Amino acid sequence: MSIFEQTATILATCPLGLPPFLSGEMTALGLEQLHPLDNGVETRGTMQDCMRMNLHLRTAHRVLFELRRFHAADADALYAALVKVPWEDIMEADGYVSVSSSVRNDTVNDSRFANVRVKDAVADRFMQRAGRRPDSGPDQSRGICLFLHWKDDNAILYLDTTGETLSRRGYRRMPHKAPMQETLAAACVLASNWAEAAQEGGNFVAPMCGSGTLAIEAAMVALNRAPGMLGRDFAFSRVKGFDQDEYKKLRKKASKATNKNFTGRIIATDHDPAAIQAARTNARMAGVEENIEFSLCDFSETEIPENGGMVMLNPEYGKRLGDEKALAPVYTSIGDFFKQHCGGYTGYIFTGNLRLAKSVGLRTKRRIILYNAKIECRLLEYELYAGTRKKSS
Repeated sequence: MSIFEQTATILATCPLGLPPFLSGEMTALGLEQLHPLDNGVETRGTMQDCMRMNLHLRTAHRVLFELRRFHAADADALYAALVKVPWEDIMEADGYVSVSSSVRNDTVNDSRFANVRVKDAVADRFMQRAGRRPDSGPDQSRGICLFLHWKDDNAILYLDTTGETLSRRGYRRMPHKAPMQETLAAACVLASNWAEAAQEGGNFVAPMCGSGTLAIEAAMVALNRAPGMLGRDFAFSRVKGFDQDEYKKLRKKASKATNKNFTGRIIATDHDPAAIQAARTNARMAGVEENIEFSLCDFSETEIPENGGMVMLNPEYGKRLGDEKALAPVYTSIGDFFKQHCGGYTGYIFTGNLRLAKSVGLRTKRRIILYNAKIECRLLEYELYAGTRKKSS
């Protein structure tokens, strides 16, 4: 039986804090039996489901299709279990395989050794059956990709259907400084309920836009544009039995689902000309440049259109860039900007420094825990009442 005809456990991985948003995305795709974990969400499905997930998921990093779940006390037991897998049904004998892993086993000190044993099992299976072995290495843009999760004596081997992580959409050619990861930006956008506001003609304003990631992800959500449609190659396309015509149908369906009726505005501003140049270039690569209005100005001078919507900032917070004492007035100015110019909007600040957040001077409606790499952060939500806006004279 072709692997494309099988049903198995599928694990969509994501950073800490993102499983609730990833679960919502998977539910929207019609996936069931969802089981949220700390760093992902499990479901049951087929390789076709994996293809859809790779195309559509905004907050996932990888989509892993379970091949084997077994006990392995040491590396020899690991090899013995995996040499029995019918690899000839998954890849060609003259193909290529890459292996990555997460290993916590008392007998193995280096995950690279476990990776080698997995590769040995694949190679030896082909030597026994075909008299030749596939090539192997770290390149996830070639051949099939495997992922081993091995904790104590419990091992799970997955077929990584993604390859290079989904967080690298392919549009960010000019990252500028300390850019927000695409999946994290997507989670912030989804947390703001921007998808619903966009359907109602709301606006998304991103002062301090940097390389433009928040504005670009907001544009893709507003247009219902699948992030996997940006022309990248997925690892599932190199698995034996892959149906190119079926994949074209999935892409065509995703393309037809694009929202062509978005009437709101997406505004991105920054005081740094290099940031605006980077944001424009990245938006062009993402195919949404015409949907975003870029302006060079201080954040406090950003245009706030009528009709309401979201205004979202990602200021420095003294962990990677800037100094905490020097940044306090910036946060105070953001609070003033919210109060004086953003009435009728919902305001958001993404920060990893809650001491600085106190300088905003506004009460938060929600505090959503998210992680920027290993830094525990908050997406702070502020309800900005229309009466607080000062009319210009």
